[in-house]
Amino acid sequence: MDILKNRPCPLCHKNKLTLLEEEYDIPYFGKCYLMSMKCENCDYKVSDIESEEQKDPSRHTFELKNKKDLNVRVVKSGQATVKVPALKMSVEPGPASEGYISNIEGVLQRFKKIIEQERDSAEDEDVRKAAKNLLKKLWKVELGEMPIKIVIEDPSGNSAIIDKRTVVEKLKVKNANS
Repeated sequence: MDILKNRPCPLCHKNKLTLLEEEYDIPYFGKCYLMSMKCENCDYKVSDIESEEQKDPSRHTFELKNKKDLNVRVVKSGQATVKVPALKMSVEPGPASEGYISNIEGVLQRFKKIIEQERDSAEDEDVRKAAKNLLKKLWKVELGEMPIKIVIEDPSGNSAIIDKRTVVEKLKVKNANS
């Protein structure tokens, strides 16, 4: 693990930024690096993951069938889109998109946190009601009572759902010139 402390923050410019690089050797994925930055002054943070070897753009689809499947390992890069089609939920990459290593449960918890914020802050009653319904469905998924598919699409190829039941396909990347 490499750590560099007291670097200038790109946001507040104070020398309070810590840079961290950790190396992981993940079975069935290979060696990868998790890089992160965090500022103690302004709480700016960003992280991403990169595979040691060049990988092709890919789509990973996993069907969550029971509670045990919540433990399936997930590697998600900052360039990846995560989708839960049955619940009409997706997270697209953007400037603040982060990479992480987690499991299916952790991915669902990230969705849950966003939905809870929407439920608690929305002024529109219909939006709050829709959020509550989504949270109920996520609860059923967490209990293993509702099977769903999780899809990760990554043009960089630096993402994976690591399980023998995962369907891995080549992702067609749209050319910016077409």
